[in-house]
Amino acid sequence: MDKLLSTADIPSRFLKSAFLIGHVPLKALSTDPRVSFALYVPPNSYSSTPQKKLPLVVYVHGTRRNISPLFSQELTAFADSTPCAILAPVFPTGLDGPNDLLSYTTLRSQTLRSDLALLAILDEISVRWPGINAEKVFMMGFSAGGQFAHRFLYLYPERIVAASIGAPGQVTTLNDQKDWPIGVANIHDLFDRPINKELIGRVPIQLVVGDQDTGVHGGDEFRTWVRQFVKKREEKSETKTALPAMKQGRMESLKSLQETWREDKIDSQLDVVPGVVHSSAGVQADVLKFLGPQIQSWLESQSRSTE
Repeated sequence: MDKLLSTADIPSRFLKSAFLIGHVPLKALSTDPRVSFALYVPPNSYSSTPQKKLPLVVYVHGTRRNISPLFSQELTAFADSTPCAILAPVFPTGLDGPNDLLSYTTLRSQTLRSDLALLAILDEISVRWPGINAEKVFMMGFSAGGQFAHRFLYLYPERIVAASIGAPGQVTTLNDQKDWPIGVANIHDLFDRPINKELIGRVPIQLVVGDQDTGVHGGDEFRTWVRQFVKKREEKSETKTALPAMKQGRMESLKSLQETWREDKIDSQLDVVPGVVHSSAGVQADVLKFLGPQIQSWLESQSRSTE
């Protein structure tokens, strides 16, 4: 970290020319170059020596690794007006073999701890951009990104100010009788961290899904083929998949997750967006409508604490 160039080392008038504000070019993570991240820093609001640091929103991509929303007018305008910085970590496919798509969503795989990779990105941001608060962040994730987001929340509620969890195809409950990633029975053995339901319950949580997002990915025929294909591979390799095949639509998954959270006294708001199928863009306005007041409230609390 001591070799990383910090914005504090550069006169503010040169930060744009150094590509350290605005849309920062995609950067490899220093501690694991397989993982990279993109960052948007609002040019008119950033200072390396601020009285108040910019809040940071973590945008977790889905299976397609689409981070283009970071460059959209809607998200850029949100960052400029709030103001806040927006981080998009990128976990490539093929990390755990040529056919790997989703290992990052369960936070722990054969070759990667994606939770630790994100924490390393936050550490790097705190050094390179000292005017951004990377200690406590806001998180938004849709589909596979929603899978990552709620599991990261389970492990690190103290690092999350508020979280928007969008339409995950598969969810992890706080069931202490089933192993990860179905439940959390072996969570301490895998991550060396406990589950703190009280801290999780203090985090404002949005569950968001389109009202037409009720089908199973790929349809029944595809699901049957996947189940048969996976069974044959497991019989040959004597290994088991981390997650079972998707059995219900995302609407049902979120409603079920919300209900199990209620049993643990964890509140969440479920926003069902009319006329929307499985679409990150379709729910984005509702996500920002949730996050905006949360960020403003947090900024006000930070101001009061420094007075």
